[in-house]
Amino acid sequence: MGLYLVESTLNESIKDEASFEKKVEQLQSQLQTSELIEVQVASDFTRAFFIFEAEKEASLKASLELLGLPVALTKEVRIVGQDLEEAKQQKEKINYLVEWNLPENLTMDQYLERKKKNSVHYAEVPEVSFSRTYVCEDMSKCLCFYDAPDDEAVVRARDAVKAPIDQITQLKKK
Repeated sequence: MGLYLVESTLNESIKDEASFEKKVEQLQSQLQTSELIEVQVASDFTRAFFIFEAEKEASLKASLELLGLPVALTKEVRIVGQDLEEAKQQKEKINYLVEWNLPENLTMDQYLERKKKNSVHYAEVPEVSFSRTYVCEDMSKCLCFYDAPDDEAVVRARDAVKAPIDQITQLKKK
């Protein structure tokens, strides 16, 4: 089984929590050989991020599109900073997602070493809690999840760990 990120740009029919939750319920009921591990949605309902454990990537895209959830990106990912079983339980609060388009020529080993070395610096920004990262296996990008009071605090945390930001998305609170 692989771990997959599926990003969706939500359409006009999904503008509130109730309509989004209904789509997620429909999605879960039609999954047969896949498990929805996690779903996060932007607070303005423009984008959603799904993490699946699945045998095949192709069926995931088809499942979302069948429900009217346009797929912008599908990638195999690896979870870093948290165990998959912990992520499945989603006990901690997260409200920000940082996307970083990784530089060319960065290997997974280099990324992991850099993360290990720099993560201690999160302590310099105690108001921000790092949760987990999903790193695309093709090393194209990573998604990092945080709990923070505001985007400025997230920026300070990323500066402390010497990690760039390509996009910050405030997530809908659960």
